[in-house]
Amino acid sequence: MWNGKNKALTFSYDDGVEMDRRLVGIFNNYGMKCTFNLNSGIMTPASCWEKNCVKIRRMSPEGLPELYKGHEIAVHCSTHPDLTQLTPDEARREIMDDKKTLESLFGCEIKGMAYPYGTYNDTIVDIVKDCGIKYSRTCEDTHGFALPEKLLTFGATCHHDYIGLWALLDRFLAYDGEAPALFCVWGHSYEFSAYDNWSRIERFCKMAAGRDDIFYGTNSEVFLG
Repeated sequence: MWNGKNKALTFSYDDGVEMDRRLVGIFNNYGMKCTFNLNSGIMTPASCWEKNCVKIRRMSPEGLPELYKGHEIAVHCSTHPDLTQLTPDEARREIMDDKKTLESLFGCEIKGMAYPYGTYNDTIVDIVKDCGIKYSRTCEDTHGFALPEKLLTFGATCHHDYIGLWALLDRFLAYDGEAPALFCVWGHSYEFSAYDNWSRIERFCKMAAGRDDIFYGTNSEVFLG
């Protein structure tokens, strides 16, 4: 299915913060592909907050095309609002402003999205579709490997902090069935610093890397071909 392989591994990380630099380095080292969901309307180091006494800063636009080279960029809405709390016009503007700004910055068509806070409803999904988005990630994890039935409200396999992560990875690596199997991991790079567990993603990538039976791709490469 994916270049003749029936297993695929992909990652989806949100917000565009400084810790992405370290995460990109890990992904590149192990040959992984990620979709980074960015908020173009608040791309400034002045946009910062703390978690577990760790300061988290967003990145300015300068140098981002080079940083994320080889990965995919997707919409996360211009200012990271809860779309369900906006009027339809406001929600459309948040999505389209982000899409157009990211397309201009990165020089490519933006096809994907992740819902800020994971919130959506039928009206928002219709707006997302009208904005030309082909797929959008929720925060509703599946804990399985089946392909999503609805790309505009797809759930990842799990967050990287999920307690059953290692059991899922063992199952995925051992799987040799005929049906396609997809493993999608999501999260925020700042969580590795806030919880001092960068070794978790390093271990995951090391275990999953270099497999002849796995396709390593971005969300678009996995879902849209």
